[in-house]
Amino acid sequence: MGLTATVERTLRRHAMLAGGETVLVAVSGGADSVALLSIMTTLAPAWRLTLHVLHVDHGLRADSARDAELVRALGARLGVPVDVERVQVGSGSVEAAARTARYEALERAADRIGATRIAVGHTADDQAETVLMRVLGGAGVRGLAAIPPVRGRIIRPLLELRRQTLRDALTAAGLAWVEDPSNRDPKFLRNRIRHELLPLLAASYHADVVPALADVARVARETVHALDRTAARELDRLARVEGDALTLSRAALAALPPPVAAEMLRQAAARFGSRAPLRAWAHRGLRRVLAATPPRRPFRLGGVVVEVSGDRLRVGATRAPALVSRVLPVPGRVALPEIGRALEARRLSAVGYVVPRDAECVAFDADAVAPRLTVRSRRRGDRFDAFGGGERRLKSFLIDAKVPRWERDRLPLVEQDGRILWLAGRRRGAAAPVTPATREIVELRLIALADPKGGR
Repeated sequence: MGLTATVERTLRRHAMLAGGETVLVAVSGGADSVALLSIMTTLAPAWRLTLHVLHVDHGLRADSARDAELVRALGARLGVPVDVERVQVGSGSVEAAARTARYEALERAADRIGATRIAVGHTADDQAETVLMRVLGGAGVRGLAAIPPVRGRIIRPLLELRRQTLRDALTAAGLAWVEDPSNRDPKFLRNRIRHELLPLLAASYHADVVPALADVARVARETVHALDRTAARELDRLARVEGDALTLSRAALAALPPPVAAEMLRQAAARFGSRAPLRAWAHRGLRRVLAATPPRRPFRLGGVVVEVSGDRLRVGATRAPALVSRVLPVPGRVALPEIGRALEARRLSAVGYVVPRDAECVAFDADAVAPRLTVRSRRRGDRFDAFGGGERRLKSFLIDAKVPRWERDRLPLVEQDGRILWLAGRRRGAAAPVTPATREIVELRLIALADPKGGR
């Protein structure tokens, strides 16, 4: 099968292109990227593609400007516009920092020209090298999936082609490329795998080792996709969205296979803006939240906040804000934007009044209720005299009522003269009971807050 046909099969198999896109092609000047641009230029008319080239100069070699000149000349020969961007490589691992700077430059350039796809030149050999690197690093099945064919805007049309096949094609077409001397530096693990380990495996154990390793990546990727879909389905089924967070049952998580439960935790974090790799910490986090003695305090995991209370687990971007103390006029209304609710007080005639059975509505004898009530969160040392239940520490009551830790500072307490009349939505206090002698009712009701800033 010709190179162009192989690439077209890859494009279709992984839905890399539909036709008519603007594609930014990353061209370093090496053989793989030169071949990528040549093939994409051949495909452009039939696929109605608009191509642009970006060459990223990392400035790591004194002669790096010559690579840019080769790419400019190649673009002129093939009729594709070329931009060159020089980047600053950060500290730490040179390979990792250069990769980060390169992909950031590609994303910026794609935004600038309106490209919906960014084509890069990874081959089957790169895939095989990555699999071995992951094996040596002790990776799990997700690591063995190695280089994905598609990631966001990034596509890899050459992933089913061999590096030497591309070089042979370039030589036959008379297209030059540059050899980066750093690709032979043995201080880099990938180079040792490329020039030492893979040839040894091919010569001594498995002549077709590169396709075999690429198959490992393919099978692992299929497994990961199935895991991701299963975890997403379970997350939708089991999670309860509560404002800017979601909650899960620890028992339900523990009943799932650990890889599925860990992936659920990772996906939950991603919903609240986490961009960390998250794979390893998701498993560590799962062990923490399912431990016989789970953490009592909130902790950060991959950029999100995780809290455990009894059987419930909360994952959110931040801790839930505590309720601010406010005054509720009787009659009147006060907004509680921290919980997206409001408290409303009404005075009603007792004639024909039926005491509500709704947990979010409660009635008091108006003669025993002050014209102004305080709505606040709990305080250390609070005691609560529950209607029909006797007085006890509020902390003990909330624990027995299975109110999650993150909700205890958000539960509206309606107070009069230092006495709690109502744990809003939870339990009525013993004060001001409605009796046959009651002439007028004060009804308190929790209602939805349509405007989070406090308006109706």
